[in-house]
Amino acid sequence: MSREDPGGSGPAIREPPKVLVPVRVLEGQTVPEPLIEFLAPSDVVVLGYHVIPEQTATEQASMQFEDRAREAVADIAAGFEAAGRGVERRVAFTHDRDQTIARVAEEVGATAVLLPNPVGDVEDVLVAVRGAIDVDRLADLVATLLAEGDQRVTLWGLGNGTADFDAEAAVERARETLRDRGLAGTRVTAETTASDAPVRDVVERSGEFDVIVMGEGGPTLLSLLLGDAPERVAEETVAPVLVVRPRPDRG
Repeated sequence: MSREDPGGSGPAIREPPKVLVPVRVLEGQTVPEPLIEFLAPSDVVVLGYHVIPEQTATEQASMQFEDRAREAVADIAAGFEAAGRGVERRVAFTHDRDQTIARVAEEVGATAVLLPNPVGDVEDVLVAVRGAIDVDRLADLVATLLAEGDQRVTLWGLGNGTADFDAEAAVERARETLRDRGLAGTRVTAETTASDAPVRDVVERSGEFDVIVMGEGGPTLLSLLLGDAPERVAEETVAPVLVVRPRPDRG
């Protein structure tokens, strides 16, 4: 997203994307330092959450665990702050993890949601380009995160053989966005594959990459987190998955 310089004389000012990072703070989940560095060009919202039994009131859990949860969130936020970005902190005690993440993502206007997994150095990024996603927003986020680094990007178009999605055209549009944003062509590989099962195909190749970036691919984040494609990829791979949400005006 960008906006014009109020004075009318300068270039458009590009606002950084916002990434929601949900963390199970009372279970010891953290965000690896290489992933913090990878996300550093974005504005980050750290959501420390804890799922409580249905019979436990959220107020009761808050009284018992909130101080501990806020300390854990502060420790994670400090890593992002050391990387030079502002961090918003949230804590939630919930009976429904997916609903809470969806709600907070909507409230903060998140561009993407991180589904964390352990990672070493981030050197190779897979961008899965498939139907029913906002390709421009996907590519714009990747361009922002990789602008100052030297990571390699693979744009992988997963076509389904139908007329409603042209994988080659979508990949070319994403590559043009990366080029327009200053990424050298030597850092970008583009390919397409006919696929009847894109999730399976991404999982099978996930060992080649350090981070996977995917579009939400559904009407709501809730449907995604309840078992749509990126969630299944996150569960079946060892790589973190960054899920790009559609623009608000595209629902």
